[in-house]
Amino acid sequence: MKNNIRELRKRLGFRQEDLATILGVTRQTINAIENQKYNPTLELAMKLAKLLNTTVEELFILDK
Repeated sequence: MKNNIRELRKRLGFRQEDLATILGVTRQTINAIENQKYNPTLELAMKLAKLLNTTVEELFILDK
């Protein structure tokens, strides 16, 4: 599953560490999600979308 986290995070001026602290996860988790090595739980995906002012559907793109 692809995502737009890195682009939105940078646009809003967040560092990976910032997201990790706010969401209660490690920076490595944020890095793994951004690099499509880990798919977050639904709860984490919803928290990410809210924090980045978008929807889950716009944040994550299913591969065909």
